[in-house]
Amino acid sequence: MINYIKIHPEVQHALENNLPVVALESTIISHGMPWPQNAITAKSVEAVVRAQGAIPATIAIKDGCCLVGLSSDDIDYFGQTKGVWKVSLRDMPYVIANKLPGATTVAATMRIAAMAGIRIFATGGIGGVHRGAETTMDISADLTEMAQTNVAVVAAGVKSILDIGLTLEYLETMGVPVVTYGQDEFPSFYSSKSGFASPLRLDTPLAFAQLLKAKWDLGLNGSVLIANPIPAKYEMEPTVIEQHIQQALADAAKQNIKGKEVTPFILQHIASHTQGESLEANIALIKNNAKVASEIAKEL
Repeated sequence: MINYIKIHPEVQHALENNLPVVALESTIISHGMPWPQNAITAKSVEAVVRAQGAIPATIAIKDGCCLVGLSSDDIDYFGQTKGVWKVSLRDMPYVIANKLPGATTVAATMRIAAMAGIRIFATGGIGGVHRGAETTMDISADLTEMAQTNVAVVAAGVKSILDIGLTLEYLETMGVPVVTYGQDEFPSFYSSKSGFASPLRLDTPLAFAQLLKAKWDLGLNGSVLIANPIPAKYEMEPTVIEQHIQQALADAAKQNIKGKEVTPFILQHIASHTQGESLEANIALIKNNAKVASEIAKEL
C-alpha cells in the first residue's frame, strides 16, 4: 500500500507529532467550479484550516499515487487540466494503475485519508440516495463508505438535489450517527432547513470530539456525519432551489445524463440560473465546514 500513497512532508510531520490534520477532497477543484475560481477556493479553504491551527491535507490521485496534501502547483494543475477523472472507490484501482489524474469524491477521499491516518474530513455536501432510487438503485458509494471507514465527515448536510429522507434512513440502516451542529433540524446544503429533524444534535467541537472518541474506542467502525448548517447570511430559499433542481433534473433526463455526471450537471445548472448566488453559497459553506472540522480535529 505504501507504494501507492505519497504524503506531503508537512502532513507527514503533523501526523507523526499528533497535530490536528483535516482532509479535503479535490472533486470541488476539478468538477465543482470553473477555473480560476476552483483553485482560489481550494487555497482559501486550506487557509481557513491553517487559521484554526490545523494542517490541511487535500487529497487527489496523480501519476499512479494517492496524494495526501497538495502543493499550490498541484492545486493549479487539478484546476486547469481537462479530463481529470472523478474518482469514487470503484475507479481508484483503474485510475492508479493507468496513472491517470483523478479528483477524489467523498468516498475515495475518506478511504485515502483513513489509509494515511487522518480522522477528520471537511467537504461541501455528501452524496446519498438519489431521487427515484427506488427504480434506479442510484445510491452514492459515499454512504456505504461511511458505514465502514473511521473518518468523520463535516458537511452542510446532503446535497439538496438528493432524496434527503431516504438518505437519512439509509445512514440509520448502516449505523452511521448523524449529528447536527447547533440546531435540531437537519440542514440541506444551500439552506439550514430541510423539513427533516436531525437524529442527533451537539453544540460544541469538544462534544463532537468526545462522541468520535467513544465510538472508535468501542470498536464501532464507520463514520459520523457532522451536519454543519450553512452560515445564515449565505442561505438560499429552499423553494427557489427546489424549482431549479426540478428543471435541472428534467433537462438531465432529456439529455440522457446519468450516473456520476448528474450531480455536476445539476450544480452547474443551479449556478448558472442563480446569477452565481449558489456558487457563493457553496464556497461559504465549504469554508465554514473546514473551520468546524479544524476545531473538532484540535479537540480530538
